[in-house]
Amino acid sequence: MSTDPAPAWGRGIENQRRANLGDGTYRNPVMGGDYPDPTLLRVGETYYMTFSSFESSPALVLFRSTNLVDWEPVGPACPEPWGSVFATDLVEHAGRYYMYIPFMPASWSRVDEPTIAVMWSDDIEGEWNGPFDTGLRGYIDPGHAVGEDGERYLFLNGVDRVRLTPDGLAADGGAERVYDGWHYPADWVVESYSLEGPKHVVRDGWHYLVSAVGGTAGPATGHMIIVARSRSIHGPWQNMPANPLLRCTDAAQPWHSRGHGTLFEGPGSQWYVIYHAYERDAQGLGRQILLEPVEWTEDGWPAARGGDLADPLPLPGGGTGVRPHGFALSDDFASPSWGWRWTFDRPGPDETARADFSGEGLVLAGKGADPSTSSPMCLRAPDRSYRVEVGVELLPAQDDGAGDAGAGDAGAGDAGAGDAEASAGLLLFFNHRLFLGLEVRPGALQAWTGGTRTWGGEPLPEDVRALELAIVKRENIVDMHYRVPGAEEWTHYPLTLECSGYHANTVNDLVSLRPAVFAAGNGRARLTRLRYRAL
Repeated sequence: MSTDPAPAWGRGIENQRRANLGDGTYRNPVMGGDYPDPTLLRVGETYYMTFSSFESSPALVLFRSTNLVDWEPVGPACPEPWGSVFATDLVEHAGRYYMYIPFMPASWSRVDEPTIAVMWSDDIEGEWNGPFDTGLRGYIDPGHAVGEDGERYLFLNGVDRVRLTPDGLAADGGAERVYDGWHYPADWVVESYSLEGPKHVVRDGWHYLVSAVGGTAGPATGHMIIVARSRSIHGPWQNMPANPLLRCTDAAQPWHSRGHGTLFEGPGSQWYVIYHAYERDAQGLGRQILLEPVEWTEDGWPAARGGDLADPLPLPGGGTGVRPHGFALSDDFASPSWGWRWTFDRPGPDETARADFSGEGLVLAGKGADPSTSSPMCLRAPDRSYRVEVGVELLPAQDDGAGDAGAGDAGAGDAGAGDAEASAGLLLFFNHRLFLGLEVRPGALQAWTGGTRTWGGEPLPEDVRALELAIVKRENIVDMHYRVPGAEEWTHYPLTLECSGYHANTVNDLVSLRPAVFAAGNGRARLTRLRYRAL
């Protein structure tokens, strides 16, 4: 008999971890990988969710579930965003669906200050209209609400509030401060106060306002969820005596920086809160989605019942069923899969035009001088340990100049990129300042770590223009391998790396460490047979 301990999580596609354990319980996260600021909407017996996309595009991917634990992608609602996408609110009003979206300025954005926009659709899984500018500036984290007066409102960070026009597409007047939050004890170890993420829900004649304070990264014990209520949308708001609703209280707990929640009624009239958090010792995975049951006290306040989330919890709705969850990260590049599988980092306008799926594999036009300026194509990894591999072939620049177009979009910092031959490779990419991986260049295989080229490199014969590359991540230890196409054995690149510091608290960027492919310089690269498997 085996003495190996039972696995901590279930396993699904490509051995990816999954929350559903198949025995009537689940273990968080319900969405592994970087899916921050979740917003959830129930439509009949189906639940829909989206999350912050930041500088990844296409953006605002919708996922659906019938049990809150097994989730499938629907597709991106916003293929060409205006800017960096912060925390969105997904709502229904009078049979129509809305997304209220804060767009933030970025190097490539159409906005030059924080702007609240809205998209709408009559079919939540169909085409979305917009974005439309609501006229709101300087705010993030919109939360839609309907008052007892029948009027529509947006709560905003602060917490300010603005009335909307009846169609919900524009602000009707200016914003006003309506709630000052709940203030935690002065000796708590917290990043910053940062009152944000207000979400509104009505129950038994009470208006509940669910907000986040404490900063979204920083110390493990910082981020938290607070609750206030009022009999009227106009206040006054009474803070919950038992605030906060939930929080990481000790860095030894498995989930850090727990916050930004949506409170809602799930299957069987059971209430839940869905929110994000960082996983202890795996902060590089970004803010993952957690689901926790909520009970209501006799005096009408919510109480979270998940503890520190170290133990499995009952599957919503009961039963032991396992439904389709997630999607394969592996890709033969036969057709595009934007948004739910691939996104570009820091994209320019029409970034997807760089990618040609019409032949064998993906032909990607070069952009920028190196990985940092190339807008890599990125995947969200849900696992702490995995292996990813891909074929890379350098192609010559096109005589018609098409290969130069991408390189010219990278900005002034990439002067001279158009004179360089193509390079391409496989990365673990956090952002343009922090990444590691392998780059195939004419005559050399070059490693990157900490966002810089390493000394040396492995020379390649001039006629070698194609390699297969592999990156193996075991927790925070990374090894890299390569081989010529058709070879049986892999060669270990003579460098083993450590990536525990590739996270938000290192470079102040709320993203994640992602498998990525790139093409840079004046030319093109063909990418073939990307394979991902969790270890």
